[in-house]
Amino acid sequence: MNQSFVLVIQLLAIGAIFYFLIIRPQSAARKKAELMLSAIKKGDTVVTAGGIVGKVKDVKDTLLTIESGTSSLVVERARIVRVGDLSAPGQAS
Repeated sequence: MNQSFVLVIQLLAIGAIFYFLIIRPQSAARKKAELMLSAIKKGDTVVTAGGIVGKVKDVKDTLLTIESGTSSLVVERARIVRVGDLSAPGQAS
């Protein structure tokens, strides 16, 4: 009886550590990234996952038209890793 109680306590402790060190920070980072992407507006400077830097010309549901140099590009909102000086969590700045 005593050994099984200790085992249950240990498993609960491992589960709590896993939650606080892995699951909770990932959830917070995902929320921060979603907030950053949803706040993109015309005129913002953005960086894509491919490294293209441009200024937002038009915002649609999931697509952004950005101007980089003399070219206009249409990119998916999800491919944006940086808006202005804000980076998506988990991305190198």
